[in-house]
Amino acid sequence: MSASKVKQDMPPPGGYGPIDYKRNLPKRGLSGYSMFGIGIGILLFGYWRLFKWNRERRRLLIEELEARIALLPLMQAESDRRTLRLLRENLEEEAVIMKDVPGWKVGERVFHTERWVSPLVDEVFNLRPREQLLHERFGLHWYM
Repeated sequence: MSASKVKQDMPPPGGYGPIDYKRNLPKRGLSGYSMFGIGIGILLFGYWRLFKWNRERRRLLIEELEARIALLPLMQAESDRRTLRLLRENLEEEAVIMKDVPGWKVGERVFHTERWVSPLVDEVFNLRPREQLLHERFGLHWYM
């Protein structure tokens, strides 16, 4: 093997260019003041929508309350009709059951008064199936 000739790297003619050492960050996004302003604007818009929705919700609640108040006499009348129907059926059932007992007065009042006293749940549902009594006592109720 013959000795090969070594070629040395040399700078380009005229030398290398200047080295860029200064900080050169590109401008990205909005400035801090503009982001702060946009954040305040979004916050104000959100509060405006919140106040607007609260006003609307309050109006809807008042409307619902007025509707309940308007329907309350109707619902009370329906409840009274149902109670009276059940009491009448109980009296008929009591007359059939107690027909052989001497001195029994069908429909004798439990409370000795002339005023209307709402009957107890047990009094209304005592001659009904037990499931119906339990459902009336512990079941789901829609209160107004």
